[in-house]
Amino acid sequence: MYTETAVFDLLLPGDSQSLKQKRSYIRPIIAMLKKYDVSVAEVGLHDLHGRARIGVAVVAAEPSQARAVVDTCENQMAGRPEIELLSVKRRLYGDDD
Repeated sequence: MYTETAVFDLLLPGDSQSLKQKRSYIRPIIAMLKKYDVSVAEVGLHDLHGRARIGVAVVAAEPSQARAVVDTCENQMAGRPEIELLSVKRRLYGDDD
């Protein structure tokens, strides 16, 4: 069994001046990522209106399967025109970890 995690650091549009506006950007992103059968949540930068940190995790039988799902999530995040993907931190956990 393998688990891959990724944390996406996002820059939200300049008009994101309240937590309500921030949620209006984050909710559709989380809904989109859930379509790939991953666990997903906002995991950081809760108090900053213009930034967000989204975490995803997937469990798979093979490391290549886990990587492929997280690759898809990363590509989807990078392709969203309304946000800027600043960084991605990924980690693969195996049976020995």
